[in-house]
Amino acid sequence: MFVLELTYTAPVEQVDTLLDAHIEWLDAQYAAGVFVASGRKNPRDGGVILAAGVDRTEIEKIAAADPFSVGGVCAYRITEFYATKTADGLAAYREQLPS
Repeated sequence: MFVLELTYTAPVEQVDTLLDAHIEWLDAQYAAGVFVASGRKNPRDGGVILAAGVDRTEIEKIAAADPFSVGGVCAYRITEFYATKTADGLAAYREQLPS
């Protein structure tokens, strides 16, 4: 599983010009089964996305295709972790530690 942390590198007004395209990109990743949850940070200086089901190379490609990345208004920090414990509703995302 991955935590994708977005940090805005441009004023929010510039980010907002790409918001509709960013939401379409998010929707496509939810439809593909990659994104599990997402939302704005508070204060609004970026966002967070939880993703699963792909490897690091693929998640880096996905992040690079975000209109916020393409438009140069955010930077991504990608953290991979093993979701060994989850709420019951997220049981499908539980992972085993590698041997």
